Amino acid sequence: MRDDIARLTEALARPAGESSDFDLNPVLLPDSRILRPAAVLVAVWLRPEGARLILTKRASHLKHHPGQIAFPGGKVDAEDPGPEAAALREAWEEIGLPPEKVQVLGRLPCHETVTNYLITPILGLVRDDFTIRPEAGEVDEVFTVPLSHVLDCGRFVIEGRVWKGQPRRYFAVPYGPYYIWGATARILRNLAEMTA
Repeated sequence: MRDDIARLTEALARPAGESSDFDLNPVLLPDSRILRPAAVLVAVWLRPEGARLILTKRASHLKHHPGQIAFPGGKVDAEDPGPEAAALREAWEEIGLPPEKVQVLGRLPCHETVTNYLITPILGLVRDDFTIRPEAGEVDEVFTVPLSHVLDCGRFVIEGRVWKGQPRRYFAVPYGPYYIWGATARILRNLAEMTA
């Protein structure tokens, strides 16, 4: 587990480029756009069986991205002092993770989404136990994935589907019954490349 923490810490010290939903789809990139700030918590939970990544399955009734796998997170509110505060606040609201249980390691490269958000992923360690409490209005399920699974570039695939009448390609990193794709998978792919 010490090796995992060292890899993450070293990765933050290396220069890395930002990512985008348009990386594999440059033809879909609009000429102009206004990006809204958002933040997510890439929470690595140090468990006896090894380091695990905490993810959520979004509620199926939500208007945007229903049922998709996501990091805890959301838009940066005006009262948030920065992306770190927003990510920690959202993790508390969505999954019941107390902010004081998170050791913030740093920021990963930003990610631009097709829905006009500029996401700042905040990498954090969770060393202690906490009671997972999914927010019923937003989260159907909270689960964990072995960190080693998402740090292995060989587990990522490029897939595609039609979006707004155009073919769209995206990264995916499936795990068991969970189909991790889109922005979540792209952020994880960036982290995997940084730790390789």
